[in-house]
Amino acid sequence: MMGWRPTIPKPTNPTRAGDQPGAAQSRDVPLNVVDADGRAMKQSRMGRRRAVVLGLVQLLIILHVVLWLLSREYGWFGGETITPIEPSESMEFSKNGVVNAGLIFFVLALLSTLVLGRWFCGWGCHVVLLQDLCLWILRKMNLRPRPFRSRLLLWAPLVLAVYMFIWPVFYRFVLAPFVQPDLQWAGFSLHLTTRDFWSTFPGLWVAIVFLFICGFATVYFLGAKGFCTYGCPYGGFFAPLDRYAPGSIRVTDDCGQCGHCTAACTSNVRVHEEVRTWGMVTDPGCMKTMDCIDTCPNDALYFGFGTSAAKTAPRSEPVEKKWDLTPREEWCFGLICLLVFLSFRGAYASIPLLMAIGIASIFTFLAWKAWRIARDEHVNLHRWRLKYRGRVRFPGFVMLTMAGFLAILTLQTGVVNWIGWNAQRMSRNVLGGQDPSVAPTEVQQARAGSILGWFDLVSGVDRGGIGLATDPNHDFEAARLLVYLGELDAARERLAPVVAGFPSDLGVRRFELQLLLPGADQEEVQSYLDTLEAEPHVVQLIRLDVIQWHLANGRQDLAESMARQSLQENAADLGAMKMLSVILLNGDEEQSEEGLVLVRRYLEEAPTDSYAWFTLGQALGGRGRLAEADAAVERALGLGENDPMLLVEAIGYYQATGRNAIAEQLVARLQSLQDRRR
Repeated sequence: MMGWRPTIPKPTNPTRAGDQPGAAQSRDVPLNVVDADGRAMKQSRMGRRRAVVLGLVQLLIILHVVLWLLSREYGWFGGETITPIEPSESMEFSKNGVVNAGLIFFVLALLSTLVLGRWFCGWGCHVVLLQDLCLWILRKMNLRPRPFRSRLLLWAPLVLAVYMFIWPVFYRFVLAPFVQPDLQWAGFSLHLTTRDFWSTFPGLWVAIVFLFICGFATVYFLGAKGFCTYGCPYGGFFAPLDRYAPGSIRVTDDCGQCGHCTAACTSNVRVHEEVRTWGMVTDPGCMKTMDCIDTCPNDALYFGFGTSAAKTAPRSEPVEKKWDLTPREEWCFGLICLLVFLSFRGAYASIPLLMAIGIASIFTFLAWKAWRIARDEHVNLHRWRLKYRGRVRFPGFVMLTMAGFLAILTLQTGVVNWIGWNAQRMSRNVLGGQDPSVAPTEVQQARAGSILGWFDLVSGVDRGGIGLATDPNHDFEAARLLVYLGELDAARERLAPVVAGFPSDLGVRRFELQLLLPGADQEEVQSYLDTLEAEPHVVQLIRLDVIQWHLANGRQDLAESMARQSLQENAADLGAMKMLSVILLNGDEEQSEEGLVLVRRYLEEAPTDSYAWFTLGQALGGRGRLAEADAAVERALGLGENDPMLLVEAIGYYQATGRNAIAEQLVARLQSLQDRRR
């Protein structure tokens, strides 16, 4: 068996409290553990070492952000930096097949967990740094938060992990073909650099509140590493993988069952019971902090490799775990946790998923304490007596007030969130099936007006609504409804705060441009482009919309000039390259030849663009080069075989070139596709 052990001097008197008869059977380890000769257990040195390592991790994160800001300011590295090295970025792979730095980092962390066990949480997570800091502060205040132990809530991290990383894949490839057949898979792509580093993170104030809740409040109420236990989705994968890792905390025959290891553990693992029963630590909550190893007075613990926890048989009868909740309470408070989570998830477009589960976990604990105050004769929280001899004490009233306030806040937030979500759903149903060229009927207008009323109801109190603030998603959807009703001025007014809050959001900026274009002249549009303060890639895409606007109004020369300008500013701008090639292919002979060269160049960079292949085929067919044209069209149909619009275009191509038999086959395919979607 391999392993390493720090050199720890053995005590001169080996007698320990665990040597006394019956000590091994005790489940409750005193907080102030002492040896039999009266000496207190020694403090672990690993805490400081981990603090240094985690501090360096935090400095690297800060350095990454600073380099991004400097690159934007001075144009270093083209204004780009490495995409966030954050496990949550892996969701882009699950949703859209994007390989980024966060995914690579997360995969490496998972693979290392299969070998070393759940080490990353203890030595590499910046949220653990905050939780350990909170624990250190509380201990300086003579507070040692007791871990909240719930069977059902332990599954929350795994459920969140499946929701974040497995569900998008399952939906796209298993459910979408039946419920959303138009959902296209873009394929895999590599995205290791970005200009907008902070786009996937919350704003500053939300980030501060998030770190306070998940890094500090969870420790105070749920115990050391409380967020890791009940809220971290990455731990939802790390914990089960730890069961199959050969690396673990193991024990020699020198163990005296003194309990120092359990008292020193900041991962809420009952180490002395684990090693007595299994000969190793099998609890997946163990984060390999090594505090138990450093504290052991007999040097009996070490980190080593051997049989994994999943394959290890017990040496003795396992000690039955104690839980704070009865089975009936588990389901009751588990439901409360779920409802609170759903109430806060995405509220006001500000509360991220991890913050919502942090709030839900804390509220569940407070609700349980309130229930205990109502049920039991004596209730404590840390050193505070909430209820004593049947009488609620002042700290108990504070606790009940806090729980009541959070209950009211949860109810209010949940109502706003649900009404807003339902209004958005109804709005999309109204707008999704409408032809924009057809005016809405009176019934449709009345329905749209009713939905606007729901959006007004859940707007912020400053607008007369019941929300604490106005959700920008609600304003955006309301502006779309106002456009549908023909109220463009009201739509612009409704969209203005969304633009101010999200100036770099492409969807918001494109909608703003759509509201500007009706009735605008060239000078107004150009002035808008000149004053547009957004990310360069957003400006480039907005410019493409303006190019299309010029084309729709017969200003081909202006469209060509603007497309060439975009391509000169960024030779890798595929959107401008594609747009310019289409413009040139519709020009004179010299321009069309240049367009052919450009569309081929575009396809070298974007070989999966079915419409670009079809455009190439049309251009070649118009020049009598049918063999090349047919190859391009067949390539397009192979890439977009289930695209109705592409099939319609291909039918027209084969009919125009006198091959009606092929056209009829495509008509049959189109009919079959439409029948499946009904």
